Amino acid sequence: MSRARLVVLRVVVTAMLVTLVGRLWFLQVVSGDRYVRAAADVRVRTVALPPARGAILDVAGRPLVTNRTRPVVTVDAVALAHQPDGGRAVLARLGQVLGRPERQLAEKVRPCGPQVTRPCWPGSPYEPIPVAEGVTVPVALQISERQQDFPGVRTELRPVRVHPLGRAAAHTLGYVQGAQGRDGLEGVYDRELAGRAGRRDMAVDNTGRVTRTLHESPPAPGDTLVTSIDARIQAIAERALGDGLSRSGGSSGAAVVLESQTGRVVALAGRPAYDPSVWTDGVTAREYAALPLLSQAVQGQWAPGSTWKVASAAAAASAGYALGATYDCPSGYTVGDRVFRNFAGADLGSMTMHGALVRSCDTIFYRLADELWRRGSDALQRTARGFGFGRPTGVDLPGEAGGAVPDAASKKAVWRATRQESCRRAVKGHPEPADRGRAAYLTAIARENCRGGGVWRGGDAANLSIGQGGVLVTPLQLARAYAAIANGGTLHSPRVGLRVVRPDGTTARTITPPVTGRLPASAETLRFIRQALAQVPRSGTAEGAFRGFPFGRIAVAGKTGTAESFGHRDTSWFASFAPDPAYTVVVVLSEGGMGAEGAAPAARAIWEGVLGLRERR
Repeated sequence: MSRARLVVLRVVVTAMLVTLVGRLWFLQVVSGDRYVRAAADVRVRTVALPPARGAILDVAGRPLVTNRTRPVVTVDAVALAHQPDGGRAVLARLGQVLGRPERQLAEKVRPCGPQVTRPCWPGSPYEPIPVAEGVTVPVALQISERQQDFPGVRTELRPVRVHPLGRAAAHTLGYVQGAQGRDGLEGVYDRELAGRAGRRDMAVDNTGRVTRTLHESPPAPGDTLVTSIDARIQAIAERALGDGLSRSGGSSGAAVVLESQTGRVVALAGRPAYDPSVWTDGVTAREYAALPLLSQAVQGQWAPGSTWKVASAAAAASAGYALGATYDCPSGYTVGDRVFRNFAGADLGSMTMHGALVRSCDTIFYRLADELWRRGSDALQRTARGFGFGRPTGVDLPGEAGGAVPDAASKKAVWRATRQESCRRAVKGHPEPADRGRAAYLTAIARENCRGGGVWRGGDAANLSIGQGGVLVTPLQLARAYAAIANGGTLHSPRVGLRVVRPDGTTARTITPPVTGRLPASAETLRFIRQALAQVPRSGTAEGAFRGFPFGRIAVAGKTGTAESFGHRDTSWFASFAPDPAYTVVVVLSEGGMGAEGAAPAARAIWEGVLGLRERR
């Protein structure tokens, strides 16, 4: 090899070495920090950015649930986890500033899981977790200016749910937890109200620390839900229900107002209730367990008493009994070896079925039930189910109870499943659950099963005919049935939602109560029942409660109900409707006493409130 070639080779090798050294210097010195960060970015985590939740409005656009911006203290769970003690000292200092125990804050920060009971955090650990909302400005400044004492703790402005009506309609509206609707309308219409979450992609190192943001897309606000609730009538129903319970000494109850022609819900009131603002800052496990979360209007179940007789009268007509015929109403009627008596043992003489409804004669219905049972007819049960009893109404609210229409098959099934336990508890009665109507039902079933061995007898049919024994209804079920009587026989599945409105004001969809069937009664029978019920508040069992009422301005018709409840005072009912305004109003007071003395005055107060609103227009 010539000397020139060796020189060229040395130059090439030297140039390659210089290039390599230069590249190494550039990568390690000039760009070293960037590559160190890139090496640390070993994972990508996506965090949802919560949108502004849509409002819930009443039929006239009045706010039922809205948002309000408030200072919120949030905690970065990952940053706390990197503290030497897992963040306990930070939470302890934060608790002192907020005036809250460290344990309460720790419960809110811990992630939810199969073995973790609420309260806990159901979202991503990379999201800021709210631990206190509505803090004062001095507290927010104190936390912001002492970041060395509160690593991972921030204060920011966030929207929170506000309920202008307070406790009113709390069960109907529901609540939000962890940016998700958990109950009521908030839960059922969560997809529309929640909007579309934004997205933030973040690089996270192998210790879980966020190193940088890779991409971010903004959230889209939720739609507005307009309901058929009238906030003014809701307030009237709440006040009437509260006054009725105070006056009668009742323990719980509900008031329902429906549009008779459409099945739309105008008001749903229930007691006991709670202030939904408790969800704003979260609740402890003990607080959660103490909340009265049962919606009495939709989930409460009671024996309906004499309000049930409209179904029994329709069953009698379908079985061939003439409604206009004359029947005896003695003080008692014997079924088997047992005498079933009228209320207070009254002998009311002879009357038509019109009089039996107006004066609420029990013995006429005992006789009809006994004769139908002897014929092997199931007209009572078949007609009751045709009135919508024994199954949920399908209302757009969660957890609806279905009630119960007992028959031979259901009694036998209950007896087979519970005969030992039932007989053991028959004397003492069942431990009382939150739903007292259910407790009375279980005790009644226990006693009948022990005595009858699960066989359907004439006494069972007699109890069924007057809405006692194992019969259970919800206030909403009874209201739907009476609305169908008022409108000529059409059964609707009630709806609270009216329409969903986009943020730009256009209508996304209209919500219409579907028709689910027709009452198993002829137009003539329904007309007969309406005429009889029109006399109840004028000259029948509700005459005292409606004395002086302006029937010329609002022609209220209705039916009282007084249902026995084992171990408790009677359940008080009043179911009513009017042609103009075409509303149906049902009130129930658990342990409220006689229907004419407890529920009927409360229903009258609602009708007077509705009349006052109409005349102030």
